[in-house]
Amino acid sequence: MLDQPLIKIVLLVAVVVVTAMLNRSTADSRHQAVRRLLLVGFVLLAAAAVLFPRLLTQVAQFLGVGRGADLLLYGLTVVFLGYVASSYRRMRHMEQQVTTLARELALRAAVHDTTEHPRASPPPPADG
Repeated sequence: MLDQPLIKIVLLVAVVVVTAMLNRSTADSRHQAVRRLLLVGFVLLAAAAVLFPRLLTQVAQFLGVGRGADLLLYGLTVVFLGYVASSYRRMRHMEQQVTTLARELALRAAVHDTTEHPRASPPPPADG
């Protein structure tokens, strides 16, 4: 694997890092801080790629990719995979919350109906 271009190693490491980040809990503020830092880093890299396109090509050639546009495509592919996985996890969490809320509302409605409309007592026995 050492004779392979450096880009393969970089991309594989990026995929592993994205996978590890997505398997962590997202309930803490530290995760939001990491997302914000990644967003700032993305903005800075995008600005550098626009302002200095030759630099992107040089980095690409250093990593074993022919052009900067190809490197950009590889990077966007990794980011897109991370976004899709993150969106899926967020959607699953929201579905679980909706299910829990629906169950709770159904139970409350059932309790409310029984207290507001108690069962009618059986009719008195007929005298016969």
